[in-house]
Amino acid sequence: MSEEKRTKTETSKEEKKEKLAAFSEIVEKIEKLSVKDLADFVKGLEDRWGVQAVATVSAGAGATAPAQPGAPADADEKAEYTIHLADSGSQKIAVIKTIREIRNDLGLKEAKDLADGAPKDIKENVPKEEAEEAKKKLEIAGAKVELK
Repeated sequence: MSEEKRTKTETSKEEKKEKLAAFSEIVEKIEKLSVKDLADFVKGLEDRWGVQAVATVSAGAGATAPAQPGAPADADEKAEYTIHLADSGSQKIAVIKTIREIRNDLGLKEAKDLADGAPKDIKENVPKEEAEEAKKKLEIAGAKVELK
């Protein structure tokens, strides 16, 4: 390795260490914030950069714990649900994106029409787990959703 490359590599490593140290200081300060202060901080970042923080839901997040052996099954529980958008809320862009994620057969205009036309059914005959996951995603995006 040439001397020039070695110097650049060493400088790069030092810069990374400095950045990590700065990040760890920021993380430590954030960890000390109360929940309310953290929410205000996030809102301030959103306002400053014109973005919206949206939590993602992993595929396994909607899974429920398995039933205990010998526990009675709920006979009244439905197997399929209709995802009903009661209100799209104030964050329509996030809701439209989520609708398109749930219904990937829809174009942007169709998803927007669904969000604007609330209350409307988004998807029918959906298995329970899929319906619950879709409901969580829509609620995180700011919509009010009912499972029927």
